[in-house]
Amino acid sequence: MSSKIIQVKNLTKTYVNDEVETLALRENSFEIERGEFVAIMGPSGSGKSTLMQMLGLLDRPTSGEYFLENKNTEDLNDDELAEIRNTKIGFVFQTFNLLPRTSVYENVELPLLYDKKTSNRNNRAKINEALKSVGMEHRTNYLSNQLSGGEKQRVAIARALVTDPEIIFADEPTGNLDSKSGVQIMQILQKLNDAGKTVILVTHETFTAQHAKRILFVKDGKITADDPVKIRRFAEDGEILK
Repeated sequence: MSSKIIQVKNLTKTYVNDEVETLALRENSFEIERGEFVAIMGPSGSGKSTLMQMLGLLDRPTSGEYFLENKNTEDLNDDELAEIRNTKIGFVFQTFNLLPRTSVYENVELPLLYDKKTSNRNNRAKINEALKSVGMEHRTNYLSNQLSGGEKQRVAIARALVTDPEIIFADEPTGNLDSKSGVQIMQILQKLNDAGKTVILVTHETFTAQHAKRILFVKDGKITADDPVKIRRFAEDGEILK
């Protein structure tokens, strides 16, 4: 099995609105190894979220090639892309995207309901395991609107994990959280990466990006730097652990 889970060649994305073209990504090429923790940084409007949408198969590039696990994604139809998104990829968003007035259990269960290969008999064990991994097993029957912001993001991570995906995409996962909750969420992502998950993080915060092991800097739709990060671990108050 190749160690490269993602290979991107000359990836370009152009949006057309009222005959006006906007170049969001410009001929980006890079690779991501299986098990890496990569942060994508850049100012607002730089193209970092567009890049994550391409990598997460939420949108298609205008030109260029994207190989996921050595498969050219251009050859995949919409149904095949949807299956990969549901089984190989987990998403965590800034706004949590939980269903309101719905239990924690039901929110985490949702991806399993779309997985035709999953037996309902195994759902409870998978859900409980996912919730336990983020320390939310004691909130199973709570409604999502009864949770704090940090708890909602933990549930969102559990939902992303329940299908045992290869890659976790996190788009500004600490953007709506206080600093303590933000560090706790990043520690969970670090733990998942330590367990072998590939984690790709989009952020504009330098402190958050420093939890990763590599940073791609995006400016005006182009990756301008690709730098390793000195591996660090952070306490709950944000202090760097020795």
